[in-house]
Amino acid sequence: MPDLSKAVSALRSGGVIAYPTEAVFGLGCDPHDEAALARIIDIKSRDAHKGFILIAATQAQLSPFLAPIEPSWQTQFDAAWPGPVTFVVPARQGISELLSGSRDTLAVRVSNHPLVQRLCEDFGGAIVSTSANRSGQEPCRDTATATTLFGPQLDAIVQGQIGTLSAPTRIIDVRTGAQLR
Repeated sequence: MPDLSKAVSALRSGGVIAYPTEAVFGLGCDPHDEAALARIIDIKSRDAHKGFILIAATQAQLSPFLAPIEPSWQTQFDAAWPGPVTFVVPARQGISELLSGSRDTLAVRVSNHPLVQRLCEDFGGAIVSTSANRSGQEPCRDTATATTLFGPQLDAIVQGQIGTLSAPTRIIDVRTGAQLR
């Protein structure tokens, strides 16, 4: 398992990192840090109204960002997590508009990827997860490509392998059951 101390330190000091997820490399930051969120938008040349996914090691790490959970939603979470399913859920009032894309919902996932789990545990909370790519381009699937494409713009790159998924995780609206991706 790689040393995650540089990545955790970068997250805690407002930095942006790249790290392996279930299917692709992700770009991440502290979801409470507006400047770091804006940096990711700039690095990716991304529309600020798209919002981000939050990724965590446990559901408890997501709770500061979420509105109260309905029992039927909890059943869906329990069936899918930890695992490669992202849910769109009602967001807690007052979260960053950059994080939510100015919507009243947020996309969240409890990952089963060992590096993501350890990164979130060591950081002490959920982190932003958006594919490591320029907007409209294919996402990076390995450390070398992430380093070539983003190296100088990042504060840390976590060495490691992506998971076994061939495509990014499914996204499901928890309220309707509709699959959005």
